[in-house]
Amino acid sequence: MVEHHFTGFGQVSASLNLLTWVAARTKTLRLGTAVIVLPWHNPVLLAEQAATIDLLSGGRLEFGVGKGYRHNEFASFCIPIAEADERFEEGLGLILKSWTSNERFSHHGKFWNFENIIVEPPTRQKPHPPVWMAAGNPDSIRKVARHGCKLMLDQLASTQLAIERFNIYKAEVEACGRKFDPWTSRSAAPSSLPRTPRKRPRRSKRGLPTRPGLRNFRRRRTATANPACCRSTRHSTPRQRVRCSARRTRFPRSFRGSAPPASSISC
Repeated sequence: MVEHHFTGFGQVSASLNLLTWVAARTKTLRLGTAVIVLPWHNPVLLAEQAATIDLLSGGRLEFGVGKGYRHNEFASFCIPIAEADERFEEGLGLILKSWTSNERFSHHGKFWNFENIIVEPPTRQKPHPPVWMAAGNPDSIRKVARHGCKLMLDQLASTQLAIERFNIYKAEVEACGRKFDPWTSRSAAPSSLPRTPRKRPRRSKRGLPTRPGLRNFRRRRTATANPACCRSTRHSTPRQRVRCSARRTRFPRSFRGSAPPASSISC
């Protein structure tokens, strides 16, 4: 989910609120923000809201953050865009400390001050949900690697430029002494769990997939079919309401006394 404000185009502005609704209606879908602009938010309140979604969804949150780039949004919030980098760094540090600290702590920074706080509830994923950072220029990409976060690239760059950015990120991860895992795009050791081979579904004689109970289901459906829907017996029940099992078509009451015309029955 993106986060944009004051555009008038119907873009998503309350990303975490919308993801809470999505989490309640899904079971396996990963819930991602791409991105939440940290300079506009209270980092402690944001950490609480994100932790709540991660806990209620059973650990499905992917926390994507960025520093923002639209001048009109910063101007509308009355926040100088020149402070975006400093606000982002202070906010991200506070969020990660809020998720990983088991004891109360205080913070007195340039933009935020908190005294004797502890963030609740705890996150489901440990030590915290995966953190994605949006970056484009080489310095920002190296900063993502040094933070130990996942890299999020934009969709407008050319393929060649995206490959160059990826290589910068990979080189910086390895320079930090971590093993780069290309399968999961995580700067961590690859998983040692074996991959389970995918089983092919059983096929019937006609080449169609089969499943347990399908044959009995077809037998029951054939046995309970309405005889009025069969072309050979369409006039066998003239005084009953004729009902087509294939299309669930009900004929009007005028056909109750006699069989409907053959042209009106479609099976």
